[in-house]
Amino acid sequence: MKNIFNVTEYGVRADRPDMIQTEAIQKVIDIAAEKGGTVYFPQGHYCSGSLFFKKGTSLELAERAMLQGSTDISDFAVLPSRMEGENVVYFAALINADGVDGFSISGRGTLDGNGLPYWRHFWLRRQFNPQCTNMDEMRPRTVYISNSKNVIVSGVTIQNSPFWTTHFYRCSNLILEDLTIYAPTKPVLAPSSDAIDLDVCHDVVIRNCNISVNDDAVALKGGKGPDADKLPENGANYNIVIENCNFGFCHCILTCGSETIHNHDVIVRNCVTDGAACLFSLKMRPDTNQLNENILIENIRGYCRYIFSSYSFTQFRRSPDLHMSYGRNITLQNLDLKCDHLIKAADSVEYELKNIVLRNCNFICSEELQIEFNDGKDFNLENVEITGNQ
Repeated sequence: MKNIFNVTEYGVRADRPDMIQTEAIQKVIDIAAEKGGTVYFPQGHYCSGSLFFKKGTSLELAERAMLQGSTDISDFAVLPSRMEGENVVYFAALINADGVDGFSISGRGTLDGNGLPYWRHFWLRRQFNPQCTNMDEMRPRTVYISNSKNVIVSGVTIQNSPFWTTHFYRCSNLILEDLTIYAPTKPVLAPSSDAIDLDVCHDVVIRNCNISVNDDAVALKGGKGPDADKLPENGANYNIVIENCNFGFCHCILTCGSETIHNHDVIVRNCVTDGAACLFSLKMRPDTNQLNENILIENIRGYCRYIFSSYSFTQFRRSPDLHMSYGRNITLQNLDLKCDHLIKAADSVEYELKNIVLRNCNFICSEELQIEFNDGKDFNLENVEITGNQ
């Protein structure tokens, strides 16, 4: 039987959301690491800066327990980390775990990033400096787990993240299930609040989750730049299954992102969408060698604006030299969707698409049918029924 370390039995207050209790909570984690066991938060409202879980520990949040991040960025440690496809020095997340095989986050409680002040500051900064990057505005993530295997995150709600909601780097045998991941569009858009970022991960299952955020639902990362595919810290994402999930508003359900080098053997199946901007997207970066292949998306119903989108992502391009990107052997089948447009594969010689198949699909397009692609864009439509304004 696992040891349970109830934080309130070690001096942590459950009734002081105005009190930053980072030090007191970290002491409980350190005690749990010595003996092995679960750090348990009973019903209550707790506020903290960055916390670091260690080998032999796990996190459990009781129903109606909320662990909330501080709104003061100085409560988050600055240390070597991973962001936007690079190893960098950056702010720690609210929940951090590195090299913790067997780590878990469970329960029916809530991790809340307390993002509203961070979002407001971000948009104010964009007003006077439209060229500022995501990382120029100092914001923590909510969960960052790295260099770990046999990780399970289940049951909890993770919401209002200042930056990416959950980020997994070099993780394998990862299960994310029965999660609610949420970031709002009102009163302030929550910028870059990706629900799940997989960064050099393999053997991943994401199932029975409800996701609605103001960015991508699932984004695949892995490196960027002209030499990204040669750096040992970078790598591929593969053997990923996303199933039985519900997607509300998001930029895209699955994005092979602009900070990736190789994604393969990915399945999205048996999901419902209600308001996603896109079902599947390829962000092809012309300064990075990218390959996305052997991807299957099937049995999806509901509404999204676009079914498939691909384009050359040139923002903050690092080299004028062309590094070709490729998408191949991608199948979307058994889709029953209302949409505004169908396919948008932007006219660019900087990437190629081969053997992109839409099969056994029923689409109701509310606006003019939009299928844009040029040479080097190989689409095949098989038994596809389209109704509406065509």
